[in-house]
Order: sequence, then structure tokens, then C-alpha cells
Amino acid sequence: MAQAVATFAGGCFWCMVKPFHRYEGVVSVVSGYTGGEIANPSYELVCTNTTGHREAVQITFDDAIISYNELLDIFWKQIDPTDSGGQFFDRGESYQTAIYYHTVEQMELAEQSKSKLESLGKFSRPIATNILPAKPFYAAEEGHQDYYLKNPTHYNRYATGSGRERFKTDNWGEDA
Repeated sequence: MAQAVATFAGGCFWCMVKPFHRYEGVVSVVSGYTGGEIANPSYELVCTNTTGHREAVQITFDDAIISYNELLDIFWKQIDPTDSGGQFFDRGESYQTAIYYHTVEQMELAEQSKSKLESLGKFSRPIATNILPAKPFYAAEEGHQDYYLKNPTHYNRYATGSGRERFKTDNWGEDA
């Protein structure tokens, strides 16, 4: 098995785990923080929007089963890529979207996928998602890991109430 790592910031990390879990070849999806300079930040500190960190997920995957391009396609369908101020109900730097690349190849594939998304003409505003070099990733507190499994009622209420689920359905259909 050839394992690789992908890191995506897509707003609230609770909503970014479930979409990746359902695919064969995804070994793990960890909620956490990345992009800032402070080591081992807490949820409370990251939420102050003063750390440079964003809520993110780090995905370990078997690239012989699922490709990085497939993960990029899944990522784009979970977010509003035109929103530079956060995602849905969640506003501020810690909820801004980004693709964090770990290799030059990932950077190139991310840039290509962003260009492809822009060329679709699906959105009236420009794509605001950043493509950035990976920085240290810090796993979030245990209560945030696999939140959709631990607290399904609250998770579903949040994912629907925030507007994320409606946005996904309106833009990508039921399978997003």
C-alpha cells in the first residue's frame, strides 16, 4: 500500500470528515489545525482568528486506490470556493478554505483542478480558495474527531442549518 497525505481546509472541520470517510482507499481523516505559527493550538485559541491557523482535515490515503485528483474533486464539492471570508455560518480566518500541498505534484494538481473549476463557469464570483504549502498539522481535541459519528443529531442540524448541505445539493446534486 502506497500511503500519501492530503490536507484541506474547508470551513468547519466537522463537516469535512464524513465526505471523505465514505471512499475506499481513504485510510484516515483527522480534524485539526494548520497554517499558523503557534504550536499545538487549542480550538478556543484558533477560534479567536489570531493564530493564522485554519480548521482543516488531514487525509491519509492509499493512492493506488484513490487518487489525489479524486480527493480534490471531493473537496471542491464540500465548500463554497468563492467565499473568502469563511464558510457558511462560520466566518473569519480560521474558517477560510485552502488546499495545503505536500509535494510539487500536489501543488500542480491543485492548481489544475482550481483552473478546471473556474473554467466550468459554475460560480458568478472568482474562486477564492488558496493553494498553500503544507505546514505542521495539529490534531484537534478528541471531541472534534469523527464528530458526525459521535454527535449525529447535532452534526446533521449544523450541516443543514449552516446552509452547507443546501449549497452542495444546489451546485453539485444529491451525490456531493
